[in-house]
Amino acid sequence: MWREWQFYITDMITFSQNVLDYTVEFDRDKFETNRLIYDATLRNLELIGEVATHICEKIYSRKI
Repeated sequence: MWREWQFYITDMITFSQNVLDYTVEFDRDKFETNRLIYDATLRNLELIGEVATHICEKIYSRKI
């Protein structure tokens, strides 16, 4: 099912905000030892990459 590219951008922003929300109170050591936060963060980063594959090259190369 095809979605407008703007929806994919919105998804990427949401996943990015999740990462920021999950890690705001963590330094590197605390982050790496908390498996739940680490795994949730990694999953959201994976989702950003997956969603990025659905955005056509014309959008990436577009001049703002």
